[in-house]
Amino acid sequence: MKKAVVLLSGGLDSAVALYLAKSQNFELHALSFDYGQRHSRELDAAKAIAKKAGAKEHQVVTLKLDKWGGSSLTDSAIELEDGDVNRDDIPVTYVPARNMVFLSVAASLAEAIGAQDIFIGVSEVDYSGYVDCRQEFIDSMEKAINMGTVMGAEKNQPIKIHAPFVDKTKAQEIQLGEELGVDFGLTWSCYRGGEKPCGTCDSCLLRAKAFAEAGVVDTAL
Repeated sequence: MKKAVVLLSGGLDSAVALYLAKSQNFELHALSFDYGQRHSRELDAAKAIAKKAGAKEHQVVTLKLDKWGGSSLTDSAIELEDGDVNRDDIPVTYVPARNMVFLSVAASLAEAIGAQDIFIGVSEVDYSGYVDCRQEFIDSMEKAINMGTVMGAEKNQPIKIHAPFVDKTKAQEIQLGEELGVDFGLTWSCYRGGEKPCGTCDSCLLRAKAFAEAGVVDTAL
C-alpha cells in the first residue's frame, strides 16, 4: 500500500484531506504540530480524527514557534481580534512561514518512511489571506523538497504535494467531506479555546459561511 503523510491540524480542511487520501487507498501517516498555539483543542481534535479514520500512525511534533511569536496565535501580547470575512489584508493570525515549516517536516517524515505523497488542506479561494495557501507556494515547496531529498534528487522517487482544495471553496470541501464520511463533529476550527467555538474569530466566521453555503449542519456546534 502506498504511504501518504497528511498534515492534520484538527480542522475541517485537514480532516477532509485525510479522508480523501484514505479514499485513494493510501496508508495514512497523520502529522500534527504543537507549535505554541493558544490552546490544545485542535490537537485533541486531530487525535480523534486520525483514530476514527484508521490512520496507521499519528505523530505530534513540538516546534514551539511561540519562541519568537509574530502572530496572535503564538504571542499572547498580540490581541486575537474578531474576524472579518471581507477583509483584504493579512490578519494577525498569520503565523510566519508556518506551512513552509510544516511541509519541510512532512518531507523529512515522508523520506524516512518511503512515502512519495504529502497531503495538505490549503485553499487560496476561501481562506484568511495567508500567503502560504497559494498554488505558487505549493509548487515552489514541492520543487525545493525534491531538490533537497535523496528520494527526489538521486533516486528518481519524487515527492508530490497534494493540495486538492487549493482551488476549491470550503463549502465544496464540506460537500466532499460529507460524501467521504468525515465526522465534522470531531473537528475544531476556532482560534480560541474553550468548550464551544467562539463564533466571532476569522476561522469561525469562514466555517459558518461555508457550512451555510454547503447546506450542511455543523455538528461541532
